[in-house]
Amino acid sequence: MWLYLVTLVGLYYLLCWYREKQMVSNLQDKHVFIMGCDSGFGNLLARQLDRRGMRVLAACLTEKGAEELRNKTSDRLETVILDVTKTESIVTAPRLWGLVNNAGISIPSTLNAFLKKEDFAKILDVNLLGVIEVTLSMMPLVRKARGRVVNVSSVLGRLCLFGGGYCISKYGVEAFSDSLRRELSYFGVKVAIIEPGFFQTAISSSDRHLSHVKMLWHRPSSEVKEIYDEKFLLSCEWVLGTKENNYWTNCATKLSLVTDCMEHALTSRHPRTRYSAGWDAKLFYIPVSYLPTCLADVVLFWTSTKPKNTL
Repeated sequence: MWLYLVTLVGLYYLLCWYREKQMVSNLQDKHVFIMGCDSGFGNLLARQLDRRGMRVLAACLTEKGAEELRNKTSDRLETVILDVTKTESIVTAPRLWGLVNNAGISIPSTLNAFLKKEDFAKILDVNLLGVIEVTLSMMPLVRKARGRVVNVSSVLGRLCLFGGGYCISKYGVEAFSDSLRRELSYFGVKVAIIEPGFFQTAISSSDRHLSHVKMLWHRPSSEVKEIYDEKFLLSCEWVLGTKENNYWTNCATKLSLVTDCMEHALTSRHPRTRYSAGWDAKLFYIPVSYLPTCLADVVLFWTSTKPKNTL
């Protein structure tokens, strides 16, 4: 019996491997629009796809980022300056096969008690509403081409670790992607979600997060500051640390683990619905997200910084 079971499991994974190895034909004719190409995942993906001969339209926030990207790529790649929070800056392309929603910010992210409504809105405008608006603008072209939509979420869209708008925005990206996948499946469009763990990019810079936590700590009322005192702030500094300390050094450095998932989602005839990138995502965050909520809370309580005068 066990032999039959092992054989069936082996055949299943062999079939999955074979399906995922089948690539889309005529990649050199495919046009892909990538958000957030100034640095990080978007920048690396644009260069990867350009090397494969695909037609890339890379959206950057700054002219400097666009110029640096053009200097590293072929003449096939085109750049455009785009701010997803400004509707008038969103452009459309005459032809489009794939859309990659990668633009995002993570600051301010800290305890909810330190934040105001505007702090949540700042992140949601980029990470969620920006993704929705760009997707809706490009949807007719992608639907006509029977192409792909690749949305970059996070393990923090499966497991919330801290307050602020970032985790909320990634949960929203997950829900939007699920609804979009089911809606567009009737037209041959495939929608994939990328769920990276923690990687060393500008969005996860410990120095930037630490400076913002210090700034936000001085903003709340005296009652809140009494609960989350300077000792709590110092413990946050230890957790975030600097590049020499634990938070930053525990972030993965091989960004291609993420961009390879994006590339597969765009070029495979049978892309996955979800891609988890990074060993921390595969071995910790995603498995913990499947636990009963009470058990997941216990696991996260063990690793969290505790305030003064707790129960």
